[in-house]
Amino acid sequence: MADVALTTALDNPILNSPYEAPAEYFEIEPNVGPTGVALPGRRPSESFIPVPAPRKGGAKAQATLQLGTDERAQRNTLINDIRYEVDLWRARGYPGVTPISRKLMQYWADPTRENRELFCQREAAETAIFLAEAAGPVPGAADFRTRVDEANKLHNDGLPRVGLKMATGSGKTVVMAMLLAWQTINKVFSPNDARFAKRFLLIAPGITIRDRLRVLYPGDEGNYYRQRDLIPTELWSALQQAEIAITNYHTFLLRDAKEIQGVASNTCKILIAGKKVDPFKESNDQLVARRSAGPQRSPESQPGQRDCRAERRGPPLLSGQAAGRRC
Repeated sequence: MADVALTTALDNPILNSPYEAPAEYFEIEPNVGPTGVALPGRRPSESFIPVPAPRKGGAKAQATLQLGTDERAQRNTLINDIRYEVDLWRARGYPGVTPISRKLMQYWADPTRENRELFCQREAAETAIFLAEAAGPVPGAADFRTRVDEANKLHNDGLPRVGLKMATGSGKTVVMAMLLAWQTINKVFSPNDARFAKRFLLIAPGITIRDRLRVLYPGDEGNYYRQRDLIPTELWSALQQAEIAITNYHTFLLRDAKEIQGVASNTCKILIAGKKVDPFKESNDQLVARRSAGPQRSPESQPGQRDCRAERRGPPLLSGQAAGRRC
């Protein structure tokens, strides 16, 4: 009966508008999956943790242990708590943020715009802004920075990082453009505010992704800021002051010294045997010097965009605060 009900209920799986906060969701049961029952509200963030079946002994039982598992649901309390606080903050009109940040978020939420952002895109950008500007300083707003700092200390060696987990096809690149605009325009209007930056380094996992990210250059013909109508017209000149470098992570791999290139691998092993530091591999300082000495933007390049010829060779590393910005 459950299978029949599921097939009937999910003939139309769309419950919500993509532009509004979810109002319903389909129930999912551990070890069962979707039940076909629509529940009110938003689905809580949770993970389904595999639970191995009890071992009964022998090789045959080991095969059962690997293939036969149960599941238990575990709520992601930090995510759910942040979602709740962001909902309240949004309903109150985004207190505690700069006038520029409020103007952008109200613009993204305007229901009369023709080219609107999806709710998941808005919420992702709003969450980043909430954590950067409102969490803690705003009276009544929970300070999630301490909980996030604990996770960063445990998993990221203390490097401040915030991840925005979004489904494939939900528009992550659009969110990147929204965050770049938020940071840049705030920095232009408040140059002494250390929370903002207008110089950015984006590192892609490969050349294909790097090339697709060209839409984040304000000077690119197909840039998302104009194509998706991400900022009010009066803020465009401020966005043009963004300096964005996009490269792939391969450019940050340590290179072999010229002296060792072409030498047989067995010979290399003999030469470096017993040494704590590989004398034929560039150091971190040499890597930074190499990247910093990269080609600069040519005079004919458009604002906010690296020269395309320089891009093929790799843009220079942005140093200091801008390189450490999360975007």
